[in-house]
Amino acid sequence: MTVVLVLVSAFFHALWNALLRVEPDKDRGLVGAIAFASLLACVVAGVRWGLGQPPFATLESFGWTLLAGAFEAVYFATLARALVIGPLGAVYTISRGGAVLVVWPMSIVVFHEVVTTTSASGSLLVLAGLVLSGIGAHGVRGTGDRSGVWWAVLCAISIAGYHLAYKAALQTGGASSATFAVSLSLSAVISFVRVDRAGLRALLRVRWHRIALMGIVCGGSFLILMEALALGGSGYVLTLRNTSVLFAAVLAFFIGERPAHAEIVGAALVAGGAVLMAW
Repeated sequence: MTVVLVLVSAFFHALWNALLRVEPDKDRGLVGAIAFASLLACVVAGVRWGLGQPPFATLESFGWTLLAGAFEAVYFATLARALVIGPLGAVYTISRGGAVLVVWPMSIVVFHEVVTTTSASGSLLVLAGLVLSGIGAHGVRGTGDRSGVWWAVLCAISIAGYHLAYKAALQTGGASSATFAVSLSLSAVISFVRVDRAGLRALLRVRWHRIALMGIVCGGSFLILMEALALGGSGYVLTLRNTSVLFAAVLAFFIGERPAHAEIVGAALVAGGAVLMAW
């Protein structure tokens, strides 16, 4: 069941990143999408609360949830910036694969998850895939602008941060839907503060349906991820979820991008390494 949840979440995650990549106003569009995703998450959490599931059993779980929200705010800002400069396939592969290299060793130390020969071999494949994706990125290959790669690296660190905080929140008594609803709402508030709100309102008036779709797909992806995290280890879930880099590589063609061979091979290595690490 955990594997199915992770793979469905992986597809939805790659899909909403592809929608963001073709959005002309990426930063404000992303903030609008977060608002819709937060609304969806709050409705789901409210229904579960009404059915008898307490949102937070401990104050500690609430604290970890707030930390996850702060990391998510950084994630959304760096993701939007990376996708302004770099192509979907490379940015997605570097951000997701890079997060694995942070989360897996931390999960072993903090959550006592098991390291094996296959997981160690998988981490080497992930590392090789990240190097190839960075080399093949259009921003580097075409213009010499490496900033898209570095924004993706910062994005990877923030992804690792919120995954670890999410797992800690769930382990200390946070309900999956409530944890996501509160953390995402906090990241939405932080994001609203930093963007041009007049420009955001103008954008929503023109393209609210497109932004809403992106928000629903984003929110659905994370809600399914939270259910998977509640069932499995954080290193295992995040690593297996990074098979989504293959979905992103396919979606890149559908939105008109033509990934370099190095990017495609890099995505395949990251996905293969993810499977080994989660074996």
